Amino acid sequence: MTLRPLAALVLLAATPVFAVAADESAAPNLPGHQLAWHDEFDADGPPSPDNWTYERGFVRNEELQWYQPENAFCEDGLLVIEGRRERVPNPRYEPGARDWRRNREFAEYTSACVISRGRREWTHGKLLVRARIDAQPGLWPAIWTLGTKRGWPGCGEIDVMEYYQDTILANAFWQARRRKGEDVVKVPLEKFGDGWAEKFHVWQLDWTPERLQILIDDKLVNEVSLADAVNGDGTQPFQEPHYLLLNLAIGGQAGGDPSQVEFPSRFEIDYVRVYQRTDE
Repeated sequence: MTLRPLAALVLLAATPVFAVAADESAAPNLPGHQLAWHDEFDADGPPSPDNWTYERGFVRNEELQWYQPENAFCEDGLLVIEGRRERVPNPRYEPGARDWRRNREFAEYTSACVISRGRREWTHGKLLVRARIDAQPGLWPAIWTLGTKRGWPGCGEIDVMEYYQDTILANAFWQARRRKGEDVVKVPLEKFGDGWAEKFHVWQLDWTPERLQILIDDKLVNEVSLADAVNGDGTQPFQEPHYLLLNLAIGGQAGGDPSQVEFPSRFEIDYVRVYQRTDE
């Protein structure tokens, strides 16, 4: 999601950083895997604090939205991340500041980014997210992970899904010796057919010690060899714990012009499921 290079991934197994006794009644078993954690978003109200916390304010990429928890809520079995056109004051505003997070007196849009950091983190496995995006130009929904061990890009980033400017992306990033390492795949939205974005789809990350694979509805979109995705200092960000981010950004460096977007906009997530291999 961060506008920086990404590297592709495959999912496999390893013990979750936060081991949980997952309730498998709401999620199917997968051959050779055990359910590490999941969220079906079945209880109306705020998303479960056992799984999620929030980003707040202006965060990255000179995006236009102000992130706030109230734009994320569960309703009718879905997690809804809602983008709104509304003005909110920036409490960090400083006239003349160079930092874009401080030189804006107001935000003209609000949205939410929910993150599992400190709640659910894992190394290797299979991530499944069933979701429906709003593909209006000017919006930037994403399903992605970041590593916990160091700053970006050395922490590693996996973009299981990004959408902006009529394009679906599946990417990964890390820190090469003199530049950002990346593996980026871009697919024009029109390649998926008419009405595709109006339906729910399953975005999948298969992550093993050897590779990353990103799939949409069981079709492989990107694959990255982890032998190549090593930081310049020798650290291996895709052999370390990652956490999940779900967000709807607006505008910014890649999102485009949101002035014609029909708000409110909804990024809807049906479920998040993380499995890990039982034979490792």
